[in-house]
Amino acid sequence: MTGTTSAYAAAPVKLVTEEAMVASPQPGIKIYVRNKRPANQTHFDAAHTLVFVHGATYPASTAFDLELNGMSWMDYMARRGFDVYLLDLPGYGRSTRPASMDQPADAGQPVETTAQAVQDYAAVVDWVLARQHLTRLDVMGWSWGTTIAGGFAAAQPEKVNRLVLYAPVWLSHDAPPTGDAAKLGAYRMVTAEMAKERWYKGVPEDKRADLIPPGWFDQWQQATWATDPQAASANPPAMRAPNGVTQDIRGYYMSGKATYDPGKITAPTLMVQAQWDQDTPPYMSQALFPLLTGAPWKQYDLIGEGTHTVLMEKNRLQLFNAVQNFLEQPAPR
Repeated sequence: MTGTTSAYAAAPVKLVTEEAMVASPQPGIKIYVRNKRPANQTHFDAAHTLVFVHGATYPASTAFDLELNGMSWMDYMARRGFDVYLLDLPGYGRSTRPASMDQPADAGQPVETTAQAVQDYAAVVDWVLARQHLTRLDVMGWSWGTTIAGGFAAAQPEKVNRLVLYAPVWLSHDAPPTGDAAKLGAYRMVTAEMAKERWYKGVPEDKRADLIPPGWFDQWQQATWATDPQAASANPPAMRAPNGVTQDIRGYYMSGKATYDPGKITAPTLMVQAQWDQDTPPYMSQALFPLLTGAPWKQYDLIGEGTHTVLMEKNRLQLFNAVQNFLEQPAPR
């Protein structure tokens, strides 16, 4: 793996990085957007333009574009001729945090619901389409982001060229909590120890030591917590994560309901995840896959020896390759 990554890192493709703040449909809120593309790129088309959205807890900017061993996933795609974008939803990363996130958590309502996130994602897609004079593009979401990307693809199918659902959320076998455990504030606090424990959950003991290459977890954790200006002042340091997603996972996916109809998706669709994913276990994808009845073609890839966060693990190139192959392959005849 290391040799392959190094070869890509040395590739003579100069990249351009640009940043923007796009207006959210929510008043007074701005969405952080980052773009990477080849410096010499002059032609833009639907098949090589992609917008990525993150999951429930962490921003896209410190996962999708975190340079590990000389290369981020954004770099990998841009070096292959893609005009690729990520966004941090409101309340996450470098985007505006609603005022309730600066108050005690229990003083406000859960921030950034799935319905709001779909509208925010749509605003960024429309901004990219206008910027590059396109009518459609590729759409990708990770984890909770798959309900956002999938929800957008179901609501506005004419704007979606191909759809990638990485670690898809679907109906859960778990029941929603009750009583005191069910109380939700505007946000929740996440420590580095909590993040590491969640990451390794379900990984066999004899496989843990070499799952994440040395230093990668610390690099991601420090970059991610640094996006929250209040994280360092907590003891222990903890970042704020909006609770709109928690409310929706309980009210919909743990209650036998979905936030979108997969039958309304009309784009070719890839569902991809890793073997040890405990956050969105394979049973979710296997239940969702048959419901993609409107997709002209679809595939499901399961990567061995990886977790929900395989994009930052030793087998990340298997994920990158699976997605790239899907995006670049001609439509079956």
